[in-house]
Amino acid sequence: MFGKLKGLFGGDAGIEIAAPAAGQVVPLAEVPDPTFAQGILGQGAAIQPSEGRIVAPADGRIDMMFDTGHAVSMTTADGAEVLIHVGIDTVQLKGQHYKACCKNGDTVKKGDTLIEFDPAAIQAAGYQTVTPVIVCNADSFAEVKTAAAGAVKAGDALLTLKTK
Repeated sequence: MFGKLKGLFGGDAGIEIAAPAAGQVVPLAEVPDPTFAQGILGQGAAIQPSEGRIVAPADGRIDMMFDTGHAVSMTTADGAEVLIHVGIDTVQLKGQHYKACCKNGDTVKKGDTLIEFDPAAIQAAGYQTVTPVIVCNADSFAEVKTAAAGAVKAGDALLTLKTK
């Protein structure tokens, strides 16, 4: 009963996924990679980072820190499976310019540093640093909505997930 009342009076604001980096929000459809742009891996948004640090967008557990340090996936305490992929085709850098700051199985708090990277070096190597933030289990939620536009700071609301 209280769940219905919350829904009627707007008490359920949804689950927040914070921006994992400072920068400019980019609609997923504008990411220059069809796997992300077409939502094949899930729904979300991207950030053109203005600094070389990725932080946890929510409390949760690290499922996979890629050996190359260019991407990390985690399950939030609320059950969202989030992939953060720093750059486009950057797996080809084989870890150059990236430093993983966590490992598989780690429990993290929102704001904990997950990855450090050198945006200038990545761009100098010919790669874009636009960073998709994907909810891979979007079908588990009624809606995945971008909550921000323009400039964001790490920790600002980026996505809002509505529960079913």
